[in-house]
Amino acid sequence: MKIKELLLNGNNFSVFLNQFSMKAEDIKIQDEDVIWFDLNQHHQETLKESICIEGKNNDGVVNFFGTLHYNLLNQLAVFEMQGYEKVSPRLLP
Repeated sequence: MKIKELLLNGNNFSVFLNQFSMKAEDIKIQDEDVIWFDLNQHHQETLKESICIEGKNNDGVVNFFGTLHYNLLNQLAVFEMQGYEKVSPRLLP
């Protein structure tokens, strides 16, 4: 199961996305495959990793910066946000 799916299993992350008017299909965890590979490669039970989640809504792109806390045994993932930035959509000529 991917990290994004694990985050979406919890109610808090879904509420978090709703606050920014985002849908689950409009978010992407940067370097998710690398994080997932490292986790499986080292057979760690828990992981604490700084990540960036990119989300899109009608106002443009929002990048969320924070820490991912992941427990392999319980298949739980929590995102602790430290900050975010809004990037307005660029107008095309």
